[in-house]
Amino acid sequence: MLFLPAVVQSQEPIKVLVLPFDVMAQKDLTYLQTEIPVIFQKELNNLGLETIGPEALSITGPIASSSDLETVQNLAKEANSTHVVWGILNWKDEQFEIISYLLAAGDNNVPEELTASGKSIENLLGVVQQLASDIGKKLVRTEVVADMSVKGNVRIEKDAILRVVSTKPGDEYSPQKLSADLKAVYAMGYFDDIRINSEDSPEGKVIVFEVREKPTIKSIDFKGNLAIKTEKLQEDLDISVGSIMNIFSVRQNIERIKLQYQEKQYLNAGVTYDAKPLDNNQVALTFKIEEGERIRIKSVTFVGNEAFKTKKLKKIVKTSEKGFFSWLTSSGEFKQEVLARDLALLDAFYQNNGYMDVRIAEPDIEKKDNWLNITFKLEEGPQYSVGNVDVTGDLVVPKEELLEHLGIIKETIFKRDLLREDILALNDVCADYGYAFADTTPLVNAKEKEHIVDITYDIKKGNLVYFEKILISGNTHTRDKVIRRELKVEEQGQFSGKLLKKSVKNLNRLDFFEDVKANTYKGSTPDTMVLDLNVTEKPTGSVSFGGGYSSVESVFITASVSQNNLFGRGQALIVQAQVGGRTTQFNTKFVEPWLFDMPLTGSVNLYNWERDYDNYDKNSMGGNFSLSYPFFEDIRLFASYGYDVGEISDIDEDRVANDILDLEGSFITSFVTTGISYDTRDLIVNPTSGQDHRLTVEYAGLGGDIGYTKVTAEAGVYIPLFWHLVGFVHGEVGYITQNSGMKLPDYERFYLGGINSIRGYGWRDIHLIDEKGAEIGGNKKVQFNIELIFPLLKDAGLMGVVFFDTGGIFGESNIITERDADGNVVATRPDSEADNYDFGNLRKTAGFGFRWYSPMGPIRVEYGHILDPQEGDSGSGRWEFTMGAAF
Repeated sequence: MLFLPAVVQSQEPIKVLVLPFDVMAQKDLTYLQTEIPVIFQKELNNLGLETIGPEALSITGPIASSSDLETVQNLAKEANSTHVVWGILNWKDEQFEIISYLLAAGDNNVPEELTASGKSIENLLGVVQQLASDIGKKLVRTEVVADMSVKGNVRIEKDAILRVVSTKPGDEYSPQKLSADLKAVYAMGYFDDIRINSEDSPEGKVIVFEVREKPTIKSIDFKGNLAIKTEKLQEDLDISVGSIMNIFSVRQNIERIKLQYQEKQYLNAGVTYDAKPLDNNQVALTFKIEEGERIRIKSVTFVGNEAFKTKKLKKIVKTSEKGFFSWLTSSGEFKQEVLARDLALLDAFYQNNGYMDVRIAEPDIEKKDNWLNITFKLEEGPQYSVGNVDVTGDLVVPKEELLEHLGIIKETIFKRDLLREDILALNDVCADYGYAFADTTPLVNAKEKEHIVDITYDIKKGNLVYFEKILISGNTHTRDKVIRRELKVEEQGQFSGKLLKKSVKNLNRLDFFEDVKANTYKGSTPDTMVLDLNVTEKPTGSVSFGGGYSSVESVFITASVSQNNLFGRGQALIVQAQVGGRTTQFNTKFVEPWLFDMPLTGSVNLYNWERDYDNYDKNSMGGNFSLSYPFFEDIRLFASYGYDVGEISDIDEDRVANDILDLEGSFITSFVTTGISYDTRDLIVNPTSGQDHRLTVEYAGLGGDIGYTKVTAEAGVYIPLFWHLVGFVHGEVGYITQNSGMKLPDYERFYLGGINSIRGYGWRDIHLIDEKGAEIGGNKKVQFNIELIFPLLKDAGLMGVVFFDTGGIFGESNIITERDADGNVVATRPDSEADNYDFGNLRKTAGFGFRWYSPMGPIRVEYGHILDPQEGDSGSGRWEFTMGAAF
């Protein structure tokens, strides 16, 4: 309630007669004669004054001037007014002047003149309003607000209330302004009733806001809820004990409760509330719930479907009938948002099967008892085939080449999804040639009689676009230089979508980043673009551990400490060690990927290797230096030189291979390695596509005692399949021959077995037997692996794998070995008739495993089962593992 005293404090109420204004102008502005008095009346009324317009006296035009005071006084008496206002508007060359007169009724009074001026008709209204306000203020005795106070508030502080009030002490007293203040205080939501009272004081008006606060909530309870626990209902409320009892907020929370019940399929649930008054202006709030029965979908039917059976369409939509396992699968639950998405799914399905004219009505929902019957109504229309397909507009390459990028041209039935894919493909072609903002519009001409769709892709290539800037962000460790040198695009260079994708691929292959985002936006001119590369770094250092078991090594443990992005320069430093029952190996390697600021990779490797074989001991110390250079895209040539100082001791002459006997004592190996590699993998760790091939030739004999030529070839292909499955096919062959006049040690020959070759066999378990019965390596090897890799928890990096491995080791001539019942060799003899490449006798294993690309590093646990156990094999399979930790 708003209570305000009278505005005008005088013995006689003021009543103002406003007469028409005389207009003196070069053009017709006679409408202002009556328009100006209307504005005057409105402004005077806003100040609380009573006005009388000329229409009350049937006056239609100006009848008074400043000197005709007798006429004006007579009109004032006739209107019973206390004051009269009239005037003249002078207008010339867009300049105006308003002369107004204010006369108090009564004989011998002299009118007071007030003038105002301005320019243009647009400013006239404001000038007239200000002039009328000035006259009103002369008539009204202005009151001042002396003080403001609040009564009735208990919890809400006075300052908090007055903070939302626009009237301040010292302001002009305005009932209109106080009315707005009342609404502002009420909008705070804390009060049930507000009154504004004003009291006179010598200093002016004292304004008092009298408020009655709303009660607070002392407790919140629920009654009637059986299907949903009280705790669950409370979680979704946005009111709590101690908050203000606001009816609007309570109603909003009722809707929240209903929504929870709807999600549980209680579609008829009703919710009301009761607020019981308590002492100290508090209430006990209770939500009363009538749950009703749970409603499920009994049937989902389709009407009008002729091309596709109902069974097929039910698989498209997500709305389903209640099934036996509904408690597990949520079948039969009704959700309006799911039903809306079903319409889009059905439309997309028909559009992608050639039904361009399909019409799908809003589903009919029939409620019967506690069940819903849902009916989808369709008008399929005819099925359209693909007719002529053409490309027009700005062709950056010959039309024939563009047509090869289109998927729709290979189809007989029109599919709308392919239309969108083709647009992207054509835009990508344009982007590869620098037209980053190319726009392709499909022109679809459906021939209703023939049921054929002719499609024309119209290309607008736009301007050639250049990179104005290349910004890099997110790299707190990796230096900008390391990132920029991997880019195939450059600032001020022409845009290329193909090269931009290649740049992102290169950055991903560094394995320094969890994510690489290439954001582009328009530059300062229409033909420029800004590239913003945002990277998310990941740990590039690791401490890794691994282990295994073999009949030769027994239990062994490997460990390494590596940093693949040393000091953010992209350099790699690796320190490795292996300690087993018979082996102690230390290895240190440093890699500079951009030697002399060019893509020349250089590395230095130093090692110390002590090995206790069954029949001899070998100590080796040395190192090598290697270089590699990308001569073509994804193709690298590499070369290295190595120097090794070895020593053979503690030889069992009766069981060791002859070439080991010849090496007793110290010896030197000086060797070079050359080769070529081709690598297009999308990622180095856990790749999903691409190829990795390598051909290596190693020649030993540049001085020293050891001389051989070893050739190995390796090929690997990652094939993305369906459902995020990845196929991996890998093959490897090797051949080694002894150089004339030099020595070929057995440890340089080929062995197979272990987690990285033929799983199920231990390390070096696949070998040959010489005429003494000693285990020796082969001169030739063949290895073949097939894997199917699939995600188990993709986001967590957990993968599963099933595999098949096969391979074999071959010598210059096969040796037939005879063993006793315990597996001991009793006799050996050459088999001159044997085929040195008996590929039918390859070892074969199959198995499964798990790979976790964890934040700590990759972990592999795999089991291989031997499919064709042969005499001398230890067991039918084995588990092996490697694991690591990142930092």
